[in-house]
Amino acid sequence: MTAAAANRRIFLVGGQNAEPLTGDANAMGFKAYNLARMAAIGLPVPRAFVLGTGYCRDYLKAEKKPGGELLAASMRRIESGSGLTFGGARKPLLVSVRSGAPVSMPGMMETILNVGLTEATLRGLLRMTGNPRLVWDSYRRLVQSFATVVHGAPAQPFEAVLEVYLKQGGAARAQELDARLLAAVARDYLELYHKLTGADFPQDPLEQLETAVRAVFRSWLSPRAAEYRRLHRLDETDGTAVTVQRMVFGNAGGSSGSGVAFTRNPATGENRLYMDFLFNAQGEDVVSGRHALHDAEQLVVILPQVMQHILSVSRALEAEFKDVQEFEFTVQDGKLYLLQTRTGKRTPWAALRIAVEEVQEQLITPDEALARLRGLDLAHIREVRLVPSDDAPVLCRATAASIGVAIGAIALDVEKAKQMARKQPVILVRHETTTDDIGGLAAASGLLTAVGGRTSHAAVVARQLDKVCLVGCHELSIELANRSCDIGGRKFFEGDVLCLDANSGRVLAGRPQLVVEKPLEYLAAVERWRQTNATDLVA
Repeated sequence: MTAAAANRRIFLVGGQNAEPLTGDANAMGFKAYNLARMAAIGLPVPRAFVLGTGYCRDYLKAEKKPGGELLAASMRRIESGSGLTFGGARKPLLVSVRSGAPVSMPGMMETILNVGLTEATLRGLLRMTGNPRLVWDSYRRLVQSFATVVHGAPAQPFEAVLEVYLKQGGAARAQELDARLLAAVARDYLELYHKLTGADFPQDPLEQLETAVRAVFRSWLSPRAAEYRRLHRLDETDGTAVTVQRMVFGNAGGSSGSGVAFTRNPATGENRLYMDFLFNAQGEDVVSGRHALHDAEQLVVILPQVMQHILSVSRALEAEFKDVQEFEFTVQDGKLYLLQTRTGKRTPWAALRIAVEEVQEQLITPDEALARLRGLDLAHIREVRLVPSDDAPVLCRATAASIGVAIGAIALDVEKAKQMARKQPVILVRHETTTDDIGGLAAASGLLTAVGGRTSHAAVVARQLDKVCLVGCHELSIELANRSCDIGGRKFFEGDVLCLDANSGRVLAGRPQLVVEKPLEYLAAVERWRQTNATDLVA
């Protein structure tokens, strides 16, 4: 088989009796390759097929797409042994369609969930699950995703419709709406879809699948993906694989949910699980940065066996991958499923501490640790702390998603942040932030948001860029009309100075005095490794 043919292979991963790992990350994409590795060590990975990166390159060159027959045949391999049928009227199989470049690019490309749900399969899913709320919630999500991802329609009209029903139902979020109101939301979304796109929502499951695959291929060329590749000097010609995977439903009720966890703290490096979780939610709710994520502590109480399983998965992943992992998971009716793992993005301080401690734990060798640290400027790794003082009043507290302190002028949008950053340090202040904001994140010294969690894609990217990041600041409100914001009851205008303390989660006014701490203990360990290597080379 030629290299080009190998790159166009379709791979099958996950499920019971998972196939041996036959591809690599270049052909399968980083996400699917790691899914296959997880399945190979016995972790619960829903069955999937993978269109290799070669298909994407062919599509981008000549819009040569995988045909319906190929996709249908591959879908039958997922159906095998499941008792489910894609497009089936009685027991329908639904799938997610996810991107996966050869190198991890968190949140930069598209995902579409619940593909295969139509007016015909709605009844089958309802009969199979007995859960009308799940059915209508999944349908309204799919309709909105197709409008925004496939057709580029704005999300705001859908959010406005949802807001009407939230008020009608006296609910703060969609998770609190009953099946009747969610059905009404879905019906209104169908009408809005036609209004915004000029077409009816597709009712052929295979057409949905083909369209979703093309949309994921196209997302390789999105502005945020291009900007991420530019910042990280990644090859623009690689393309993305597409993983088509059996859906598991975190929005199935009170014993279901979705989460993201790091096997160690990616901000400080502490060897402790770092997790966000949201009950009765799909994965997009967790990583989007639009929701408060405070259910992890409840998970321990409500589903202790799931929590124990997550802890055992964390240990298994580090043993397999020999590094900190960021893994995404879904709990459906009290059962855990793994949807992704990747090397955890971390601050330079955390990278140094983790490397030293993993050597001490004999997980990696000193040589492997030195290779991992090669791209870091160790001499400039530091942690900035505030000197206690009454001169800079504490405005409020938020959730810290990094370490360190940032002081800068407030900017309320990405373009303003990039403009102001040419002259001074900037704090990007947003109600929410997404990976579309990557240009502003790169320019700013710190990020403050009113909503979101520590493991949202934007927080992950901010941490990797070594930016101070505070999320979930409930005492923040923004008035873009007059370029101002209210923080802890105090009004600020764009250009006013703000201080973010990610060591404590505090938000302060003005310019407090700072002190710098260096990781001397960990630096000394690295120096001992280097000296040992030098001695061995001389000998």
